[in-house]
Amino acid sequence: MLEKLFALRARKTDVNTEVMAGITTFMTMAYILFVNPSILGSAGMDKNAVLLATALGAGIVTIMMGLFVNYPIALAPGMGLNAFYAFTVVIGMGVSWQVALGAVFISGLIFILLTVTKVRQLLVEGMPASLKHAISVGIGLFITIIGLKLSGIMSVRLSLIPPTLEKIIAGHGNGTPLSFETIIEMGKLADREVLLAVFGLLFIGVLMARNIKGSMLIGILVTTVLGILMGIVKVPAGFSPVAIPDFSQNAFFALDIMGAIHMGLLTIIFTFTFVELFDTMGTLVGTATKAGLMDKKGNFPGIGKAMLVDATGVSLGALLGTSTITAYVESAAGVGAGGRSGLTAVVCGILFLAALFFAPLAGLIPNAATAPALIIVGVLMMESVRHIDFSDFTEAMPAFLTITMMPFTYSIANGVSAGLVLYPLLKLVTGRGREVHWVVYMLAVLVLARFVFLSE
Repeated sequence: MLEKLFALRARKTDVNTEVMAGITTFMTMAYILFVNPSILGSAGMDKNAVLLATALGAGIVTIMMGLFVNYPIALAPGMGLNAFYAFTVVIGMGVSWQVALGAVFISGLIFILLTVTKVRQLLVEGMPASLKHAISVGIGLFITIIGLKLSGIMSVRLSLIPPTLEKIIAGHGNGTPLSFETIIEMGKLADREVLLAVFGLLFIGVLMARNIKGSMLIGILVTTVLGILMGIVKVPAGFSPVAIPDFSQNAFFALDIMGAIHMGLLTIIFTFTFVELFDTMGTLVGTATKAGLMDKKGNFPGIGKAMLVDATGVSLGALLGTSTITAYVESAAGVGAGGRSGLTAVVCGILFLAALFFAPLAGLIPNAATAPALIIVGVLMMESVRHIDFSDFTEAMPAFLTITMMPFTYSIANGVSAGLVLYPLLKLVTGRGREVHWVVYMLAVLVLARFVFLSE
């Protein structure tokens, strides 16, 4: 039945590999179960209600992606979008969280419309092959940056002058330091948690080099156990791995759609839509490329269905009580572990639903255990760089900026945007404008409009 449903043989995989990949993906993104309630809780939302919405939303939409699309891609409330929702919209603009959820719901409806009319699919089809490969590489570096930060191997140190410090205090901790006030450096290797992460990185690396199946999952579990033995991971007294979820506090259907319309939140809705559009495009293209789902023509069979599930997830998440649900870049960890079909997504989705009951157990897995897996994924996704023609500057520079803007501006959308603007520009000034699909010109105009008129 599983073979018929997920075409495992055709994708050169098997049930054991897919299950391992699904568990690996879940392990690398389970942090959202604890981070999302913390961020949205800052906006006045009940943390237990957000936990319920996060687990249910991620579980349901990820299973949908596996069953209806057969892609090994997981979805959950997006990092960055949840921060924009909480700190910019709710706290910064004084919009109630119910109205902000209404804006998220509307942006989801816009996505559904763009998908049904095949506009989103056309955007992916028109994108040049070099940018598709660059997106895959850029996501790999983006994941690596996340892994290095979570592990503590990379550290960001602040050295603030008094005026900047005063501004940040006045902004209740929010502010932008000057360029010379932030220093990226090596973390403290004497720190036990950093040493644990280094062990995990080397251990997984050795397993991968020896072609041992389930290397990432084994590495995460062994590193967690070692963390417990070292006293880094604290097991609470009377610890029980099972807990009955509390459904009495929830935010189901608490959104205020009419409030969002009456307040005229067009800028907010457009921002949600814009960031999600390019963020999802990048994640789907990059992960699907690594999973070998791109055909000889550079297209992705089923991309329309994948985008429809993603769009549906945005509005469903708002109905459940969480910010934008989107395709997760950490899905690449499961792909790196061998995941090639929707069975990977189904397993991951089931684990999200089960997390409602096993949240204490999932909470034991430290960053030092999952971060090395993310760094290893960066290694795997660098492979696509060899498909980019760096001897042709009109291909090289857009690809390079696509790759570098993702990790260094901490945004997949920024990387995609940079490539989409520079690619047609360089082709035009060299008299090769006809090589560019018309949809790329349209996207370039959209990107420029976004940054010119909504720069704030």
